[in-house]
Amino acid sequence: MSTSLKPSPLRIGIIGAGVMGTKHAEFIDRERNATLVGVADPFSTTLADTVGVPNYSDYHDLLAAPDIDAVIIANPNGEHVPTALAAIDAGIPALLEKPVAISANEASVLSTAVDEAGGVVLVGHHRRHHPAVAAAREMIRGGELGRIVAVNGMWLTKKSDQYFEQPWRRTSGAGVMLINLVHDLDLVRYLIGEVTTVQAIASNAARGYEVEDTAAVIVGFDNGAVGTFIVSDTVVAPWGWDQSTQDDPQFPFSPDASSYSIAGTEGSLTFPQLGHYYHDGESNWNLPLSRRFRAIASGDSYTGQLRHFIDVARGTAAPIVTVDDAAATLNVIESAHRSAETGALVAVEPVQPSPR
Repeated sequence: MSTSLKPSPLRIGIIGAGVMGTKHAEFIDRERNATLVGVADPFSTTLADTVGVPNYSDYHDLLAAPDIDAVIIANPNGEHVPTALAAIDAGIPALLEKPVAISANEASVLSTAVDEAGGVVLVGHHRRHHPAVAAAREMIRGGELGRIVAVNGMWLTKKSDQYFEQPWRRTSGAGVMLINLVHDLDLVRYLIGEVTTVQAIASNAARGYEVEDTAAVIVGFDNGAVGTFIVSDTVVAPWGWDQSTQDDPQFPFSPDASSYSIAGTEGSLTFPQLGHYYHDGESNWNLPLSRRFRAIASGDSYTGQLRHFIDVARGTAAPIVTVDDAAATLNVIESAHRSAETGALVAVEPVQPSPR
């Protein structure tokens, strides 16, 4: 009788021991197919000491460690691309936190390196891994809503003053559009289609930092649909992914607060509740709507992302979010910034490859 041996847990190192690095350590701790073997952070040994693994002040030393199978890159945004390039050079698969880069041109440099060196990089747009996203995508692609006409998204909350004690969160390369709206636009690209035009207005009036704290964005999709999004990190409100999904227990749950509304010619959908509104038979505004809820699998996006990354690192799956894919989302954010600066409608042009 033959027996098959289960693979050993994937040995993962974390680069960057801040908020997200610490979260990833928690996700790894609860996943039996992964184990944390090292942390790289030049400023703090707290995470490494707490978990009981070595801390490296230079991430190059972590990448060269003999017991590393893969890394999670969660250092400041401006360091994402140089760190990912170093991981590619070391032949180490990487889960790279979003945003993939601080500019679309910088992201294209990473894309070129992935193509030329065969690098393995999964970008951390974790929401794509949520069970409700899979169910919504299936409904949309299956035609249950008809032709998608419009989508509305909100991400409205109040970040603590402590969050902004790190200087990089107050300066160029941060801001609510690049840190938070990027998730929303990535998700609607995944669900609805490619964004072709953007018009935006942004404000830093509430916090007064160099970067915006509030923005409103209108987008046009390649299939003719339109979308509106409003985001702010300085308001008291329940509307947004973090409050409505129970994806992260640190955020209080608002079960009746939707983060997206998706409307089509045959029906509409609240998200993440997946309340499906439709007409039985004849359809017009004089007739009452019916509603049913789509069942979804249990689980959270972070667990789904980590398990997917394990498969990607082992070569048994291709990344759901590639560098090119994430760069396309970043390009939309950059277009929104240009629109906010000029007041003009901006066409989203394809990113041209850049040499490394």
